Amino acid sequence: MKRKYLGILYIVISAFCFALMNMFVRLSGDLPSVQKSFFRNLVSLVFALAILYKNKAWFSGKRENIKYLLLRSAAGTVGILCNYYAIDRMVLSDASMLNKMSPFFAIIFSYFILREKIRPVQGILVAGAFMGSLLIIKPTAAIFSSPAALVGLLGGLGAGVAYTYVRVLGEKGEKGPFVVFVFSAFSCMATLPLLIFEFHPMEGIQLIYLLLAGLSAAGGQFSITAAYFHAPAKEISVYDYSQILFSAAIGFAVFGQIPDVWSWIGYFIICMMALLMFLFNLKKENNKD
Repeated sequence: MKRKYLGILYIVISAFCFALMNMFVRLSGDLPSVQKSFFRNLVSLVFALAILYKNKAWFSGKRENIKYLLLRSAAGTVGILCNYYAIDRMVLSDASMLNKMSPFFAIIFSYFILREKIRPVQGILVAGAFMGSLLIIKPTAAIFSSPAALVGLLGGLGAGVAYTYVRVLGEKGEKGPFVVFVFSAFSCMATLPLLIFEFHPMEGIQLIYLLLAGLSAAGGQFSITAAYFHAPAKEISVYDYSQILFSAAIGFAVFGQIPDVWSWIGYFIICMMALLMFLFNLKKENNKD
């Protein structure tokens, strides 16, 4: 049970970090999504390398893990690029909603890849949290008519697959910092050729915002990796929706955005679903005892 509590704590921390990342990405202005993605992963790469050097937590040596590391990295890179592509071409709330499909994909792929059974109550609570997010995000018809929407949905799927393989690697003894290092290195190498051809000169403040976005992303990446190392997606993915609450607070403090009544109802629903999930897991553990 302690591992599940840690998983919940880590995923909430990651949600806060990713909310900060979105804020800094928006503040960085009109830059190509590939450029934003590269700097995001470059900072994570540096941090991961420093932690690996300090803790000597390198590759476990299990050759079977190589394919899972590559699958996690490829899926995560697709997720980031598609998400940034959608953000650049869609209403931000629509793109965010599509990216928030990742917990659902994580649960689905956990069933197929890890054979983790999904209890009906858990499925209902995750679906309830998603319905609450719809009240906040208020998706428009553009989701169904814009080609970018399909790319955004693919981004959510990529993130869900990536988180599933994070769980696989955790069970197979791979250390979190090494998983983040491989993913960050893979993403930087994948985006570097595109960055060279699409690089836009930046002002000093834009570079600072991108570095801060990368720092926030590093915190989010390490935290969410630790979260899925500690607990199954079906039990903690609902807490990923706390990012919406953090984003609302940051939006008000930084951009002067005030949520409407439907958003507040959505916040309440999300908090209730998270609380019910926590109580359900607690009761399940007590019954085992």
